[in-house]
Amino acid sequence: MKPDLDDDADLLRAHIAGDPRAFARLYDRYDRPCFQFIRRTLGAAHADAAEDVHQETWISVSNNAATFDPGKARFTAWLFTIARHKVWDHFRRRKVAMLASAGDDAAMRVPDPGPSPLERVESRELARKLVSAVEALPLAQRETFVLFAQAGLSLDEIAQATGAAVETAKSRLRYARAALRQALAGERSAHV
Repeated sequence: MKPDLDDDADLLRAHIAGDPRAFARLYDRYDRPCFQFIRRTLGAAHADAAEDVHQETWISVSNNAATFDPGKARFTAWLFTIARHKVWDHFRRRKVAMLASAGDDAAMRVPDPGPSPLERVESRELARKLVSAVEALPLAQRETFVLFAQAGLSLDEIAQATGAAVETAKSRLRYARAALRQALAGERSAHV
């Protein structure tokens, strides 16, 4: 997910100028990572809203393309900032105060072509545990972890996207990693 930075800005400028293929290229490039960020941030309890939030995000990207300033942020940071705002809008509309983890098997199934059925079962179970552990994180830690680990944003970009100080983003990431290490502590020896 590290294309030429100017290329994203050029594609956005071409979209503003009326080139429908330019927006399609941006969408194709970032559709999956954006949806995964939204899905993971919403958590299993709100997984049914992921498609709508994803669509709202891309509509906002299209409608606000002229406000993007490549001198201030990479396109990915801008995109994930919009996605984060749309997730929070969803939570505000639903008056969500605290998110609880839920075991949504369909969202957590990760195909794994391991060499044996036992290894496949163990790997899927580990993936379920990892997803559950991520979804059990407090929302601020979860979104920071997903922006870092999945979206590939730097701590500076995460701070910008979340409106937090860089040190706050760093702390949230550190706490998220510590919580995940603790939640998965027994798994390392069992699967290594």
